[in-house]
Amino acid sequence: MGAPAGPAAPAARTTTTGATTTRSTGTSAWLDLSTTDTARAVQFYGGVFGWQFEDLGEGFGHDHLIRSGGALVGGLMNVAGMTGPAGDALPPEWGVHLSVDDADARTARTQRAGAAVIVPPDAISETGRMAIIQDPTGAGIGLWQAGTLDGYEFTGRPGSPVWFELMTHRYDAAAFYTAVFDAEVVPMGEGMDEGGDDVRYATNGPGESASWGLCDAAGMMPEDAMGWRVHFGVESTEQALASVRELGGSVLDGPVDSPFGRITTIADPEGASFRTSAMGEVTTEG
Repeated sequence: MGAPAGPAAPAARTTTTGATTTRSTGTSAWLDLSTTDTARAVQFYGGVFGWQFEDLGEGFGHDHLIRSGGALVGGLMNVAGMTGPAGDALPPEWGVHLSVDDADARTARTQRAGAAVIVPPDAISETGRMAIIQDPTGAGIGLWQAGTLDGYEFTGRPGSPVWFELMTHRYDAAAFYTAVFDAEVVPMGEGMDEGGDDVRYATNGPGESASWGLCDAAGMMPEDAMGWRVHFGVESTEQALASVRELGGSVLDGPVDSPFGRITTIADPEGASFRTSAMGEVTTEG
């Protein structure tokens, strides 16, 4: 079953690229796609969203930057043959990074708050400094300290990242994000009803200052489906889903109408999941 998304165009997501970050600690800053088939991923996402892909060359392991109409969306990395700390193969998935002022200090703080470090802080050339941790809810999340690259660009146009959210069965454990990222967790209150049951949902700040949400998904989704997920704007749900199916993807849930747009959960041809949000198809009905 799907879940409601939060506000769709917060000012906190506006960004510029340069040596000084415009994002406060805890704001969504970056997203990347791990894939084992770069050519297929480029074909699929280029067809669904009209994205452009820039190969960064051999020095960067042929990672790609993703753009939509010239605006930076995120990155793509081929993880074929790579393994995680437990020796298991890295799965195709979308990863989310939150902005931090000091990747080393904040990573140390995550450990004191009960997180496990997956990738220790490391410089990504002059673009910034990155770390990846597993939070106390079991979800992976990245930390991004901007150098010359501040992060993705929110444009409000189709193809742009428009929302991020953590789905969890351990909602109360997500107080971790206040302790580590200074997040101001604000409950959305009334109106978050799913299947007749009230859903606890909060955002990292009030109203349009928020850039991500936190959802109590216990009883709504299986535990192995928990974690961070990304929403991308589309102009038309029908057209987007036609492209998804034609290019080998699948619909996992929806479309679901909400006050924040018509939302659909999708898996790409390798199983990496994401959501589309058609903001022009907003309904005020539950």
